Amino acid sequence: MKRESLIQAFSQLGIILRNIGENKPWNNFEIGVTESEYNQLITTIEKLKHHNGWFTEPMVRKAMLNLGSSLETDHLASWCSKYTFTSQPKTIAVIMAGNIPLVGFHDFLCVLLSGNKVLAKMSSEDDKLLPALVGLLVCFYPELRENISFSSRNMKGFDAVIATGSNASFLHFEQYFSKYPHIFRKNRTSIAVLGGNETSEELKSLSSDIFDFFGRGCRSVSHLLLPASYDVNKIFEHIVHQAEVINNKKYGNNYDYNKAIHLMNQEKLLDNNFVLLKETHELHSPLGMIYYHFYKDLNEVHDYLELHKDAIQCSIGLNGLPFGTAQCPALDDYADQVDTMQWLSKLS
Repeated sequence: MKRESLIQAFSQLGIILRNIGENKPWNNFEIGVTESEYNQLITTIEKLKHHNGWFTEPMVRKAMLNLGSSLETDHLASWCSKYTFTSQPKTIAVIMAGNIPLVGFHDFLCVLLSGNKVLAKMSSEDDKLLPALVGLLVCFYPELRENISFSSRNMKGFDAVIATGSNASFLHFEQYFSKYPHIFRKNRTSIAVLGGNETSEELKSLSSDIFDFFGRGCRSVSHLLLPASYDVNKIFEHIVHQAEVINNKKYGNNYDYNKAIHLMNQEKLLDNNFVLLKETHELHSPLGMIYYHFYKDLNEVHDYLELHKDAIQCSIGLNGLPFGTAQCPALDDYADQVDTMQWLSKLS
């Protein structure tokens, strides 16, 4: 496959994703697909909530917009230019998680742009979107059909593995796939470090880092590091516009469950009727909750980050990514800080 043609195909797909993410109707054939094909993808999106209650239409569109924003010709070309790949394609098994829409797309993209073949095993929670996008992608570059396959059962005939899942899944990955060249990923979460002088706009943006995809992503902020004596009411004040998350039945059930458990245990909580805040040094908060703790100086922040470095995906705020960008990783912002493209380039 020619990389230039691949880049053009993904760039064209990016246009579609951005348009759908922005809730735009089909305009003309410059988008690369017919009105019928475009509307069929929208229909798929609208039906997803019946298959997976977490995949509401606004969240799916947001995921598509975030992906589409990275799939621009210049971005893709610049990214690929950093690597040299073998001319002998390998078949890479990609085992995908299903916690947020299209969470496995970046691995899918890496495998194909590196000149390899992808054998994708999708999560049952997210097995509708990627095949729909592949149907459009092969319209732009028909040769891709030979390089993309899906597996619903035991995978065979692959040379290397990229697998993402829970901590429990990680043990299975090691048991069954450790003999192959591999990248294995398990549970991670993200944090935000506040300095105390954040603007209202920054704090509102932080709410997106917390609540996008109902907090189910590894890049979702689940723990806040706050300067000593910080007024936690500022957090409540600037996330109140996210209150509609409680209307999602699955999220609401998690909120109710965690509230009941903590009240029975007589644990101190802050509650605004759609999210619970708990002061603790624990890193991973359950859905419907945000953990936080106070720090005295930046040395404490550094020590906390170092202690949990293998469980933190990204850090937002002070000395980290800008507020509101947690779910918008750049193409070279690799999961678990493992350069997937570099790894693919070294397969022999």
